[in-house]
Amino acid sequence: MRSIYLLNLQYLILCLSGMLKSYMYHNLIEAGCDEAGRGCLAGPVVAAAVILPKNFKHPVLNDSKQLSAKTREALRKEIIEAAIAWKVAFVNSSEIDEMNILRASIKAMHLALDGLKKVPQFILVDGNRFYPYKNIDHKTVIKGDSIYFSIAAASVLAKTFRDEYMDMIHSEFPQYGWDRNKGYATAAHRDAIKKYGITDYHRRSFTLLDTQLDLDF
Repeated sequence: MRSIYLLNLQYLILCLSGMLKSYMYHNLIEAGCDEAGRGCLAGPVVAAAVILPKNFKHPVLNDSKQLSAKTREALRKEIIEAAIAWKVAFVNSSEIDEMNILRASIKAMHLALDGLKKVPQFILVDGNRFYPYKNIDHKTVIKGDSIYFSIAAASVLAKTFRDEYMDMIHSEFPQYGWDRNKGYATAAHRDAIKKYGITDYHRRSFTLLDTQLDLDF
């Protein structure tokens, strides 16, 4: 009884401190899921699934969008070392065009879950939309990457692996500036599309220009 009291007290202190929560259910193996690249004009949507130890805490880990690139890279290494299981999955631009970005994002999450070496008993998902995965219960959490460590960890992995991929394909098509914009709809990226057309990495189902043209590369 005393140990349970101390555990609950420690958890309460953690929550009041402003640090993220380590879990929703202490007695279940939880996987956190998040994606990166949903709003981009080019490149894949990337999702990650992460199972962390119940006692995992980190003073810096948070929503990847709130962190610098250098901090995300450092956290990526720490997450991979600390995680009980983790996996990153990609769904490319042609699949996004075929099924729409919501379905593609959820497919990437399912693929990441498929790749976990340990089967979760519960899934925490960032956002408000998710399709059931097998017979495992799940909970969608708006801004979950700033509430739960497992979702934040998935956010960091998805973001860093996707950025790494965009840096790689930048060398193939440097005119689009993917090393800087990562495929997002910056003015410079749209200008490059207008000037050079599109590549196989671009999402044809998206509005690539303010006035959509017949964009064949």
